[in-house]
Amino acid sequence: MARPFAPASSSMIQMFHVSKDYEGGTPALRELTLKIAKGEFLFITGPSGAGKTTLLKIMFGSESPTEGQIIIDGRNYSKIPSKEITNLRRRTGFVFQDFKLLASRTVFENVALSLRVMGVSPRETRARVQKMLSYVKLQHRANFKPLQLSGGEQQRVAIARALVKEPAIILADEPTGNLDQSLSFDIIELFKEVNNRGTTVVVATHDRAIIERFGRRCVHLEGGRISE
Repeated sequence: MARPFAPASSSMIQMFHVSKDYEGGTPALRELTLKIAKGEFLFITGPSGAGKTTLLKIMFGSESPTEGQIIIDGRNYSKIPSKEITNLRRRTGFVFQDFKLLASRTVFENVALSLRVMGVSPRETRARVQKMLSYVKLQHRANFKPLQLSGGEQQRVAIARALVKEPAIILADEPTGNLDQSLSFDIIELFKEVNNRGTTVVVATHDRAIIERFGRRCVHLEGGRISE
């Protein structure tokens, strides 16, 4: 049985009656209310088209709900200027299923990119990237290009890129969708380690084996609604 929602005072993410409609399409989310505690590890599951990706994008701030309220770490996204949302998004790391690495850049450059955008000094950027590549066990691949890596290695680069910002929240959209079962478990173990350090982790996945193996709270979406 799923654990009850955490009280608001300990919530990292709160969504109240959130709906999302895309122009000319079926509603992606319908009246969704969800609370995720600080430091929680949550799985979101459901069939293709259930609304998992849209839900993560709204949590990230790259999509706005058509209706409803979303509060991230005490800040109501609907009541702050859009330019401030950009700053809030820096506290959130997003990991994509298809990695979204820059093929022309090295592993080091891919991981360093977000820090450079944030204006972090070259010296600190170098130290943080080296530390993060060591953490995901890819320091020996720093000067490789993404296409020289295996799928599992590319996903670890994508995770390092998300983590190097030292975010409070990690959102991962089907991060194991292109990997075999053994590598999938390895990637979720890495998220588990991150979560053990206090980071809130939300992983969207359709892989029931992962959900059953790791035994964390799971929200099931069906047609844009929470069904269980």
